[in-house]
Amino acid sequence: MPVPADPTVLHPMPDQPRVVLLRPLVTSPLIEVGEYTYYDDPDDATAFETRNVLYHYGPEKLVIGRFCALGTGVRFIMNGANHRMDGPSTFPFPTMGGSWAEHMDLLTGLPNRGDTVVGNDVWFGHGATVLPGVRIGNGAIVAAGAVVTSDVPDYGIVGGNPARLIRTRYDDADVSRLLALAWWDWPAEHITEHVRTIMSGSVDALAAAAPDTRHG
Repeated sequence: MPVPADPTVLHPMPDQPRVVLLRPLVTSPLIEVGEYTYYDDPDDATAFETRNVLYHYGPEKLVIGRFCALGTGVRFIMNGANHRMDGPSTFPFPTMGGSWAEHMDLLTGLPNRGDTVVGNDVWFGHGATVLPGVRIGNGAIVAAGAVVTSDVPDYGIVGGNPARLIRTRYDDADVSRLLALAWWDWPAEHITEHVRTIMSGSVDALAAAAPDTRHG
């Protein structure tokens, strides 16, 4: 019987400490990560929460789905990075202390784009940056160095600064079929049996491999 990979180990590749599964790593209640999503960094991949999720003062969440691949230097900028822009200066004086701290009310009620949500099976290239409140669809690809300032559709490929839609990986009909199949939600044992189809098969082949409960 084929055995699935273990989603609870920190380092799925024992000889490659640069690769970590994020679900067993993260401790912040404001970060949710699905099984098998990994981050690759030769410096210190285990510092993901502090080095790659920035200005995360809450209460907004970062939600990342299952089976996502995050290249080195992928960063999520959270809402805490916002500054006032309605006056002559954008400098956050109250945070510097002293009597300036008496004006902390000037920093409340800043624009808030809500949670940052990443779907399942998303591939982030090296050094990609995601801005606050962005939603990235299932099966999307974010090119290396991209700065994602707006939502990315399911199975879309985006690149550039600001990131633009380059193309979609499948036509609308096949995207709908893929979303309905949602292979990332299949039991791990079933995924294990059909890894080759999931990685290199057609949409028809994927549909044929789906668990019986998904037919019809």
